[in-house]
Amino acid sequence: MISQNTFLGAMHVDTFTEAHNPGEPRSIGSRYNAHGFLPEAGNTVICHLDRTDPTHAAILECRRSLMLLPGADTLLFTPEDSLHMTVFEGTVDTRRHAGAWPEGIALDAGITEVTDALLPRLEAFESPGEFKVKLRGISPGELALEGATDADEQTLRAWRDALTTPFGYRQAHHDSYQFHMTLAYPVTWLPDELAPIWSLTLDDFAADLARKAPVIPLRPTAFCSFGDMTHFEELLVLGTALRA
Repeated sequence: MISQNTFLGAMHVDTFTEAHNPGEPRSIGSRYNAHGFLPEAGNTVICHLDRTDPTHAAILECRRSLMLLPGADTLLFTPEDSLHMTVFEGTVDTRRHAGAWPEGIALDAGITEVTDALLPRLEAFESPGEFKVKLRGISPGELALEGATDADEQTLRAWRDALTTPFGYRQAHHDSYQFHMTLAYPVTWLPDELAPIWSLTLDDFAADLARKAPVIPLRPTAFCSFGDMTHFEELLVLGTALRA
C-alpha cells in the first residue's frame, strides 16, 4: 500500500520525452489519433469530478494552465466534463482476454451485452465504506491521486478487491494500480529541451493545486458505460463513497 505523506510534485516528465520513447504512444490509432478520440466502447467504475464543489475549479484551472505550456500540443486533452478517477477498470472492446473479461461471459460478446450482464451483479454490491482522496503529484498527462489518509487508501483498495467478485477477474496490476485522474494522452513526445521547463512548472502547479484543493472533490462511485474517452454515462451508483 502507498504510504501517506508521499507528495511528489512533478512526476514522470521524462517518460513523456522524445529521448525515452523511440516509438509512437501506445494507444495511438486505437483509443485516439492526432485529431481526436476514436470509438472504444466499454464500461468502468469511476468517481467523476464533483463540479458542484467549489474546489473543483482548481483542477480545471490546473488543466487549462497545462494547455498553455510550450509543447502542450503534443497532448490530446480530455473534455472537462469527462474528468474522473477510476476505481476499477471494467471491460473494453479492445481488451478481450482472460484476466480482463468477466467470468461467464463469452469473449466475443458485444460490450452492451457485457454491460447489461454486469448491472444485476452490481445492484447487489455492498460499499466497503467512504473515502476521500488527495493529490500525490502531476505528470504531463494526469493527476496522481491517493487516499487522503491511510484509512482512505485502505478503503480504496478494499473497493478494488470487492469489485473483483461481480466483475469476475483480477488484472495482473490489480494490487499495484495507481489511482489517477487523466487529463491528456500523448499524441507525440515532448521535445527533450522542454522537460526542465515542465518539471519546474508542474512542481508549482502541484503545490498550488494541493493548497487550493487539499481534498480532490469526487462524486459517488458509479458504474458507467462509454463509447470513447470523452463521456462516461453513469448507469448505477454503487454507494455513497464520500464522506460529507
